[in-house]
Amino acid sequence: MSAAPPIDASDLSAESLPPGVHTGWALLALAIGGFAIGTTEFAAMSLVPFFAPDLGIDAPTAGHVISAYALGVVVGAPLLAVLGARVPRRTLLILLMLAFAVGNVLSAIAPSYHAMLLFRFLSGLPHGAYFGVGALVAASMVAPERRSRAVSFMMLGLTVATIVGVPLANALGQWAGWRWGFGVVAVLALTTAALVAMHAPRDRVQPGASAMRELGALGRRQVWLTLGIATIGFGGMFAVYTYLGSTLIEVTGTGPGMLPVVLSVFGMGMTAGTIAAAWAADRALMTTVGGLLLWSAASLALYPFAAGHLGTLIPVVFLIGCGGGLGTVLQTRLMDVAGEAQTLAAALNHSAFNAANALGPWLGGMAIAAGLGWTSTGWVGVVLAFGGLAFWGVSLAVDRRARGTSLNRR
Repeated sequence: MSAAPPIDASDLSAESLPPGVHTGWALLALAIGGFAIGTTEFAAMSLVPFFAPDLGIDAPTAGHVISAYALGVVVGAPLLAVLGARVPRRTLLILLMLAFAVGNVLSAIAPSYHAMLLFRFLSGLPHGAYFGVGALVAASMVAPERRSRAVSFMMLGLTVATIVGVPLANALGQWAGWRWGFGVVAVLALTTAALVAMHAPRDRVQPGASAMRELGALGRRQVWLTLGIATIGFGGMFAVYTYLGSTLIEVTGTGPGMLPVVLSVFGMGMTAGTIAAAWAADRALMTTVGGLLLWSAASLALYPFAAGHLGTLIPVVFLIGCGGGLGTVLQTRLMDVAGEAQTLAAALNHSAFNAANALGPWLGGMAIAAGLGWTSTGWVGVVLAFGGLAFWGVSLAVDRRARGTSLNRR
């Protein structure tokens, strides 16, 4: 396919795409990148029992490898967004996927535990920036009232990975060796880079783009409030997800063989929630955010009562997974409140979610250690969902006050 002529990405819409650019193919390319990232992020957890003995470490120590990746996401998202401020978004996406491929190739050949720590950290660096920049490109290719649905299409790559990619990577790791579980992700990353080069619209660096302009996002109150919703409100889902396997064995009384099934149900819930939330957000964004937080609080409150029987647990896990649609909606919200600092704000969304991935399990672990039981993670999740709702209420009040001030000045 011939390359598309250079355009200003900020001017793109469903009606003004240049010749050679097809929205569907471009979104599919972005989604494959999300699939690659989702596969390596979640499959690495399932490969711990296989790479731990090979690297001469125990399972708890191997858990630090997972933490190293999350730390890479938190650090890399804002850092690469700022450093890439003067790079065209299409070019930046290609470079990020190439770096992601290199990180996973290195992980696949890691000779020792400490090398694995370093390589997983490096693999995590492009994660947040890719999703942030990819969301901006996806939204730029459609009409404003369809932004959330375009972003959700890219994010579906990640949610589908929890249903398909993770089990396949795990099976490949068991059959051919754990190193192939990372190797296949590198292939997916290279495929994404090639597809983005072929199908994503070429764009020019926006006038006035700079690292300092991107850092301007940090001075916007609504950006921080939105990140607060993500960090606190999403933490409850991770509190339950992290200890779901132990809850299945200790409370539900099932064998570990049921864990992949239940995790797939969770992924199905995330996929359904992402699609439904994006549709609703294109009609009433902040109402959708509040509704999702209430949904999460309600479904997490059901978890302690449902955990005793597999027949009741599975549908509740699906409902909890539906709350994962919050990610796409907050991505769109950040586009609305970031002003000219779009790239950094979009990337910080994924730093916030990885902070939630640390906060939720930490608080859930504290509740379990205090003797409150495995199902206490559900109540921890309820508290965190209401904490996110508090941030949402403040953000809504700030919006209304700003609109009132604007009307009074007319």
